[in-house]
Amino acid sequence: MVQIDTVWGWASAPLRLAGNRMGDVLISDRPPSPASRLSHTSEKHPRVTLQELNVLRRHRELCDVVINVKGRKIFAHRVILSACSPYFRAMFTGELEESRQTEVTICDIDENAMELLIDFCYTSHIVVEESNVQPLLPAACLLQLAEIQDICCEFLKRQLDPENCLGIRAFADTHSCRELLRIADKFTQHNFQEVMESEEFMLLPVGQLVDIICSDELNVRSEEQVFNAVMAWLKYNVADRRQHLAQVLQHVRMPLLSPKFLVGTVGSDLLVRSDEACRDLVDEAKNYLLLPQERPLMQGPRTRPRKPTRRGEVLFAVGGWCSGDAIASVERFDPETADWKMVAPMSKRRCGVGVAVLNDLLYAVGGHDGQSYLNSIERYDPQTNQWSCDVAPTTSCRTSVGVAVLDGFLYAVGGQDGVQCLNHVERYDPKENKWSKVAPMTTRRLGVAVAVLGGYLYAIGGSDGQCPLNTVERYDPRQNKWCAVSPMSTRRKHLGCAVFNNFIYAVGGRDDCMELSSAERYNPHTNSWSPIVAMTSRRSGVGLAVVNGQLYAVGGFDGTAYLKTIEVYDPETNQWRLCGCMNYRRLGGGVGVMRAPQTENYMWIRKDSVV
Repeated sequence: MVQIDTVWGWASAPLRLAGNRMGDVLISDRPPSPASRLSHTSEKHPRVTLQELNVLRRHRELCDVVINVKGRKIFAHRVILSACSPYFRAMFTGELEESRQTEVTICDIDENAMELLIDFCYTSHIVVEESNVQPLLPAACLLQLAEIQDICCEFLKRQLDPENCLGIRAFADTHSCRELLRIADKFTQHNFQEVMESEEFMLLPVGQLVDIICSDELNVRSEEQVFNAVMAWLKYNVADRRQHLAQVLQHVRMPLLSPKFLVGTVGSDLLVRSDEACRDLVDEAKNYLLLPQERPLMQGPRTRPRKPTRRGEVLFAVGGWCSGDAIASVERFDPETADWKMVAPMSKRRCGVGVAVLNDLLYAVGGHDGQSYLNSIERYDPQTNQWSCDVAPTTSCRTSVGVAVLDGFLYAVGGQDGVQCLNHVERYDPKENKWSKVAPMTTRRLGVAVAVLGGYLYAIGGSDGQCPLNTVERYDPRQNKWCAVSPMSTRRKHLGCAVFNNFIYAVGGRDDCMELSSAERYNPHTNSWSPIVAMTSRRSGVGLAVVNGQLYAVGGFDGTAYLKTIEVYDPETNQWRLCGCMNYRRLGGGVGVMRAPQTENYMWIRKDSVV
């Protein structure tokens, strides 16, 4: 009869295992067979162990060190910190005084960042975001947590845009993040035409400016853009920077300038003429241009053409009013071929639509479909040539709305909802797919034009529902506040607006009486408007955009007919010229600019393609 062990509940009789005699449970005189062994590695053991170690830390059990950062005390175990961080390992295993202390004070580091990193040591989890990446990266560098350094750099790479790339570049240089520095440099070179218009560019130290403009990889349409960028930087603080003019201009490749620009713009500039070294650079360029037979003997860094690495840009014309009704059609213009080609239409007809490009996607906001006012939004992906409707709607229906991108947010400004003219302003967060209201404008504006320059959002002209406006106000996102700036010389509603060579251009529109062909531009440094030559046609409901460094006016209404013509502005000659026609006549259509396709199936270069 088999006895049962009352303690274990097992039979007391010896177990008989395969290949063993009765009773030979522990020792066998035969080699072990596969069936007599069971190997096991626990996949959950590391995770459970970390969890239990973290529980011990949270309960302050068996902790043998306190990390004190700016008065915040973080309890921990030396062995865990040493296993994760070479910095702590050197501290606790060597002969340093800290190896014998129960409380260690660490200076010059952010306390929140330190707590996040110690949490990571115990949990293997961390969240890097805009609010913590700046203190987190230097803290990770100090603790020699290479994995966190890489994650921070990857996060910053994804945040690169023309408004912040120079700041990220400087941050990477300070903390010796060589890969991030390389990517930021390449992004700056690829996007120089946009970067040169940013506030960060105007604040560059002279050494960093030289590093950028001396690169062969600088992507510019012509060397004139480099000269204009340098002079804009200089005049931003001419009193302090005038001494650096020759140092900077020697990296502008003046022999590659057109003779007209060299003589008429560079040679006549008072700052250039007043500096002997600058005059020598101009003379060198003149000799190169005037003596072609001597050019083989005059070769050098300033005569070497740059190697643009980015494809050109194309212009999209979206929606509008044609033949008595709103339209959904969309077409794109390639300046290289001067061709207009149809792309996928929107799902809704939209006139008075606001259009902007955010994260290489084209947004069409609101408008009027011929029967009702819209708050819906569509988003176009050029890689698939498709529109999607999964974007959250605005909080108000809006047509004749102004739309622009600032600091990664899409802003919808003013317009009308069918009942009243609006002063409401809201912004879209693409990460949250959510709109939120910000401070309203001081004036109601429909048919308003908007522009972003120097970190501010400008609302220009429009109508308050009674009469056209010449007033202008700008929004400071840091203070969530609007304030007035200098008004235009002409009242304009349904005007076109764009930033070009660090000026805001306002063209066309309608005043109290008629459609306009006149144009003017705003200088933010002098807070003043000045006229430029009028367009060749009157244009109300016109689109205005900068494509490959050139300013295009698209479509509109001349008082008699809807227009499909476009014209381009030459700032050197201060002249407009006609340059083709769209497939559709468009009044109140939106325009947006994107990178040119790599192939005809709408593959586009994205920001991350520089990696």
